[in-house]
Amino acid sequence: MRACFSSLALAALAGIQVASAAPVAADGAHLVARDDAVGVQYVPASVDWNKVDWSQVNWSVVNWGAVNWQSVFSSSTAYTTVQAQPSPSPAPAPLPAPVQSSAAPVYSSAAPTHSSPAPAPSLSPQPAPSPQPSPTPVSSPAPAPSPEPETSSSVATQPDKPSYSSGSLWGLTYSPYNNDGSCPDIGTVSTQLQKVAGVTSNIRLYSTDCSQLRNALQAISTGNIGINIHAGIWISDGASRMQSDLDEFVAAVKQYGSGLVKGVSVGNEDISKGMSESTLIGYINQVRARLQAEGLGNIPVYATEQDAHFTQAIAAVCDLVQVNIYSIFDSIFTSVDSSVQSVIQRADNIKNNVAGGKPVRFGETGWSSSGSTGPSPLSLLNEIAYVQKFKCAAAKAGYDYFYFEAKDALWKNGAAASEQNFGIFNSDYVQKFDLGLLNLLC
Repeated sequence: MRACFSSLALAALAGIQVASAAPVAADGAHLVARDDAVGVQYVPASVDWNKVDWSQVNWSVVNWGAVNWQSVFSSSTAYTTVQAQPSPSPAPAPLPAPVQSSAAPVYSSAAPTHSSPAPAPSLSPQPAPSPQPSPTPVSSPAPAPSPEPETSSSVATQPDKPSYSSGSLWGLTYSPYNNDGSCPDIGTVSTQLQKVAGVTSNIRLYSTDCSQLRNALQAISTGNIGINIHAGIWISDGASRMQSDLDEFVAAVKQYGSGLVKGVSVGNEDISKGMSESTLIGYINQVRARLQAEGLGNIPVYATEQDAHFTQAIAAVCDLVQVNIYSIFDSIFTSVDSSVQSVIQRADNIKNNVAGGKPVRFGETGWSSSGSTGPSPLSLLNEIAYVQKFKCAAAKAGYDYFYFEAKDALWKNGAAASEQNFGIFNSDYVQKFDLGLLNLLC
């Protein structure tokens, strides 16, 4: 959206939030000035009115629906300001009406195969969408911070300094693998977690392979990074792999202390993959007994499962109930709002009928920015809309959660495009959109 300076300056004076999806005129106050960015910046409250050419005001580009009236009458604001630049530009044509996908969903009972050192977290239910071509950056104007469904996607360039503050999300899932599936070194993990810490103070790991738990503990401890770890023990590959992960978990926690480790999930969606309920319960009890014997009995132990497969018997042996819930695989799509309400209602069902009074937490939920899973239109705009709306809905309903996921998973070699593009960062840890959008008031 290209907007004349004067309309933006007036918006700045009123404390109005304005959204943009393309470079804007750099005269006076301006919006996000990155190519193909989808983001929000906040214009300064001090304007040199001598520079305003009122004859150039184009009121049609001001999105009055994005007005933050609370900030209009506030005496102070924590918003970031943007410095004035020269040269205004005229506004282009308005954004065309969004197009929604109507394709029928395609499902497969087989889980995707990956060539990484650790298995990829499964989605609910497992789809088998056809890989899609790389998305073409969007150059047309974007809607306000809570966008309507779109079918296009774009990737924005990360600014030199992040435009977001800590605590934007309750938690993020974190898989540290390099894009080729190899194991990252401690320096890479430390750099990644420094960026993740700008978005959340909780991460979820799935395994201990690639020294990921040990590296995360070392990076957080030595770098004074404000992140808690919710660890994982991988059990999908049998008892031997489970024992190896458990041994490494105990060794790493004893080396760095248990203060940073806030819990451990025994497996991920293993009932959905065909494991028997009794086998899963046996693994949970085995892990708990080992931790108690090692003096680590204060660490909560639990399973993570799709909501459709979480039973009262499994909940009975867990310290909390952690469920993975997605709506992008539903056979019907009406809106992102409805998709968000759907996952909240499903969590409510677990709380009321399965959990037995124990805390319920989302182990995964998210929206891919590319590919196809059925009628739900996968795009960057809808990923932004979903994370914004879900964050607010979860807070209102009282649920903690791990948003899926930190970075795009190109390490899942051969996986569908939809499974590789859930990240809020791309595969090189460049933010896919202005993460300041995560800080908007609910």
